[in-house]
Amino acid sequence: MLLKYITLVVGLFVAFPHTFAQHHHQEVSQSEALYVCPMHPDVTSNKPGACPKCGMALVKKEGKKQDTVHHQSQGENPYLGNNSKYTIFQNFAIPVAKPTTDPSGIPAFTLSNLEKDIETKTIAGARAGLHLPVGTEGVKTVRYDLFVSDSIVNFTGKNRKAIAVNGSLPAPPLVFTVGDTALIYVHNKSDEPTSIHWHGIFLPNRMDGVAHLTQHPIPPHATYVYKFPVLQDGTFWYHSHYSLQEQIGLYGALIFNKRTEPDIPTIPVVLSDWSDMNPHEINRSLHAGSDWFAIKKKATQSYSEAIKAGRLKVKLTNEWKRMTAMDVSDVYYEKFLINGAPAQHLSQFKAGDQVRLRIVNGGASTYFWLSFSGGKLKVIANDANDVTPVEVDRMLIAPSETYDVVVTIPENMKYEFLATAEDRTNHASLWLGSGMEMPADKLPKLAYFEGMKMMNDMMKMNGDMKPMGHEMSLQQVDMNAVMYPELKKDVEDDSSGSHAKKVYVCPMHPDVVSDQPGSCPKCGMQLELKKPSHQTESTHHHATKGAGDLVTLNYNMLESVEKTTLPAGTWKELDFELTGNMNRYVWTINNKTVSESDKILIKRGENVRIKLYNNSMMRHPMHLHGHDFRLINQYGERSPLKNVVDIMPMETLTLEFAPTEDGDWFFHCHILYHMMSGMGRIFNMENSEANPEIPNPEEAYRMIKMDDRMFTLSGEGSLQSNGTEGLVTYANTRWQVSQMWNVGYKATHGYESETTVGRFIGKMQYLMPYVGFDYHYKKITDHEKNLFGNTERNMFGQKANRSNRRVPVFGIAYTLPWLVTADMRVDTNGKLRFQLGREDIPLTPRLRMNWMVNTDKEYTIGSRYIMTKYISLGAHYDSDMGAGAGLVFTY
Repeated sequence: MLLKYITLVVGLFVAFPHTFAQHHHQEVSQSEALYVCPMHPDVTSNKPGACPKCGMALVKKEGKKQDTVHHQSQGENPYLGNNSKYTIFQNFAIPVAKPTTDPSGIPAFTLSNLEKDIETKTIAGARAGLHLPVGTEGVKTVRYDLFVSDSIVNFTGKNRKAIAVNGSLPAPPLVFTVGDTALIYVHNKSDEPTSIHWHGIFLPNRMDGVAHLTQHPIPPHATYVYKFPVLQDGTFWYHSHYSLQEQIGLYGALIFNKRTEPDIPTIPVVLSDWSDMNPHEINRSLHAGSDWFAIKKKATQSYSEAIKAGRLKVKLTNEWKRMTAMDVSDVYYEKFLINGAPAQHLSQFKAGDQVRLRIVNGGASTYFWLSFSGGKLKVIANDANDVTPVEVDRMLIAPSETYDVVVTIPENMKYEFLATAEDRTNHASLWLGSGMEMPADKLPKLAYFEGMKMMNDMMKMNGDMKPMGHEMSLQQVDMNAVMYPELKKDVEDDSSGSHAKKVYVCPMHPDVVSDQPGSCPKCGMQLELKKPSHQTESTHHHATKGAGDLVTLNYNMLESVEKTTLPAGTWKELDFELTGNMNRYVWTINNKTVSESDKILIKRGENVRIKLYNNSMMRHPMHLHGHDFRLINQYGERSPLKNVVDIMPMETLTLEFAPTEDGDWFFHCHILYHMMSGMGRIFNMENSEANPEIPNPEEAYRMIKMDDRMFTLSGEGSLQSNGTEGLVTYANTRWQVSQMWNVGYKATHGYESETTVGRFIGKMQYLMPYVGFDYHYKKITDHEKNLFGNTERNMFGQKANRSNRRVPVFGIAYTLPWLVTADMRVDTNGKLRFQLGREDIPLTPRLRMNWMVNTDKEYTIGSRYIMTKYISLGAHYDSDMGAGAGLVFTY
């Protein structure tokens, strides 16, 4: 019998005690009910009642009870490998990086105190814990030299800047064995700084590779050395943790083999997303609220599209709740890549071969649907931790997650392993075998208006999510399922005969069924008509069901092969609510960014429990540096270990970990642009030794805070036949500086300028108090004198003074339903102005309208037709300037 070893050093990297026992479940007869607490899955009962820990009602489950009896054998799980002996693993189906065996010609590098510090504190402890003393066969220092360089790639017919490592994109897979010492020289040949994060690895904090948090960035044309013990086994990866470099190529697979691995052909599979747009421009565009990416993805959800789909009421309700068009991803990508190419072909596999895919989602912001045309996907590990094998038809992998999956080649043909972007704009393929191509089923376009209707039902008027119950967890209910056309084959179309029994099911709570239409008593959503033969049911894995009993992986199906319970100790309880504003692209935890929050102090011997609730409309892959955490699910003491958890909107999850290592550890959303916008926290171990890589911690911490405090520029200006007008804003998380102008070509058209500085307030950022200066000049015509006299009055009866107004103002702007901005202000002369307006009303995917009216009797109405990201054709009518047409420039 083979025993899996979880390699953690007590007192240094421990997230849970060493354990070598493996356990099993006693099957519960199908007639025996099992009641489980949604928040404490270790609390079970054979009858209904309340949880003694939290008081919540126990939820009926069909599944497995827990016990502590040994359960697995090598025959039952042949994929575990072992650490009892050493066998060189060479069965990689594609080339992996070769260690540096001849360092001659490599620039010399002085390690100063690094060698001594790591060797005495870490390596010795690691080897003692592993029972692999110096001199044991196979224990060695493995050196790699990575040359980071600026590069040019062409995925779309256009040359674009990228980052290559040793001449390749992605970076080459690096392979180590448990017990090795990793010695990695990073030679930065590029013209900007960099740093490398070793994702999911237990290592000294100074080696974690987060720029300004654990080390200073590696300067251009300089060398830096990372050195750490290999304490774990599994599929990991490495990537830049400096600025936005991860988007353009600095990422690669990192494989830690057991001492002996099962002899299965193995393929590192690195998934990624590619945009021809500079990542800094991507980030700026997201903060500017541009929907150019939606236009490119054909996902604008305009009024004309709503009318065509018969969903105008849904669209209007959506905007009544101050929501813009729905999307399932932020960025439009031209290409998706597998190992650096849209498609890869490996022809050496024959019928009956098993192939192990070590899958890394190295995408900056893309979730991928995974499927295989040759049959099931057998999941054997997640985030480098072994799980009891489970077979599924498809699975969704979040950014930065890793999975080990085994597929079997059925016949002597070519089968497609398909990775489809969650927004279904494109895909990448890995073809295995030779002969006739057997393609996987392509996923159809998302039904966005169905998703919009779901959003309307889930969201309150104030922008918060409605409470949906704690059964919303562990991906068991896929909120996006209403958007999947491939699952709609089960919908009743009344063509099956008048005698067919109708069953109505809640899309969010499939256990809620009725023979009458109506709304769900749990969440208020409208029940959907389903065929009785496909009524949603539970299995012992709580698999997501769909057309043809399609089985989709969820976190409740993952069972660790060992106990994962934490050591005894005190507990620190944290409640993290994921929040954000999609329109302004601000992402927060408990309505605070990293720069707005303090580090979270944790004590030695203290376990941390995080209750994580997603109160945003986006899903977030939350990653913890330097540790694994337990994701509490139905398996209780064998809940899976992970370092990334994907949490969907409205979900509540419970994470537990035991931090013991000195230093600062980052916890953040791994969608690159969400992290840069502020969604994260920093854990700090009390009484940590000073990090020699950060000699000035205060200055370094200020640099970290600059990421989400960064200001971005956006604006719109026009050159039209009657003059020029526009608005430019310079904004960050909370503050906004705006400059508006209307300048006619004639004095009778008027000249107007308004400059304001405001701060957004509240979780949803609907409210912005501001101060500013208003300048307005307009030559009054004889006709206007005849209409208004020499003194024009506003609607409050006050002197408008449009002919020569130069005055400071104080005001408040507030976002109303239907995305209308209400603006009330007063100037230092006591004159009031109330204004209503709305920008960017989507009449069609490219035709937009805007309007404004105020109590100074000013008004405007305009439109523009979007031709490119930056240029539109525009026309408008203004109460001062009259009618005009021309070009509109958007930035």
